[in-house]
Amino acid sequence: MPVVHPCGPPWLEQKLGAGETIIIDGAMGTELQARDVAMHPQVWSATAAFSDPEKVQAAHGDYIRAGAQVIIANTFACGRHMLEPAGLGDIVGGLNARAVQLAGRARDESAQQPVAVAGSICEWVRADSGWTTSQLRDSFEEQTELLARCGVDLLVVEMAQHPQHSPMAVAAALQTGLPVWAGLSCRRDGEALVGFDAPHHPFDAIVASVAGLDIGLISVMHSPIANTRDALAAVRSQWSGPLGAYPESGHFKMPDWQFIDIIAPPDLVEEARVWVADGVQVVGGCCGLSVPHIAALKHALA
Repeated sequence: MPVVHPCGPPWLEQKLGAGETIIIDGAMGTELQARDVAMHPQVWSATAAFSDPEKVQAAHGDYIRAGAQVIIANTFACGRHMLEPAGLGDIVGGLNARAVQLAGRARDESAQQPVAVAGSICEWVRADSGWTTSQLRDSFEEQTELLARCGVDLLVVEMAQHPQHSPMAVAAALQTGLPVWAGLSCRRDGEALVGFDAPHHPFDAIVASVAGLDIGLISVMHSPIANTRDALAAVRSQWSGPLGAYPESGHFKMPDWQFIDIIAPPDLVEEARVWVADGVQVVGGCCGLSVPHIAALKHALA
């Protein structure tokens, strides 16, 4: 059995230990796109903390008022391994700091209950970037250290789908001493579950790559809603700690999200009831899912 790392600040640990359902926020990148923030052709919403800080803070605030108890700062695409190939390597530190600042300011101005701010790290790297394993490790360590210094309450490795990169990103996050979550992403290839953007990696192998580490929670995130229950079962077969789920709805066509066939909030609630009955304690949304979805989850589940 893995040694379970803390899940977050003491109040969050207590709620999870008491069996409560925790609501996290919805998407940030697609929420900003819906608020008319232009997406960068290579790093999506990464630069929004500089270009549209008021909209970033407003989105965080709206999620908090909708009931989110954990909000994720807009740092998903702010690692050097993502920014440098886009010609933005000189603003890695500034973007991460500004994104965390905006999330913290939204919490200070909007929260009526305890709210944790998480820093997001993505392991994805452009296939043509030429980045080596050593360079990726350095980038993960740089960003996790930046986020820790900026004062996040926990770190989330998101869209984990590579059995080598995922544990490397998690290890970098754990070095900060902060609680760490892993968010795994998958889809179906025929009958099999595979990495969302990495169909050559079986989902079971992705789970195995992080399940033995000292993380506090594993989520199935940015995965189709129809696949989420089976993916959670695959995680549970190798992991005994807390579970989360925050799926996506719609689809991506670079650089914009396509808001097509987005699940209605009541239908998301019905899906989430099944996940919670299966043991999930942390529920929210990823790309395509917005403030009304989080409000519905909060009203129905928390």
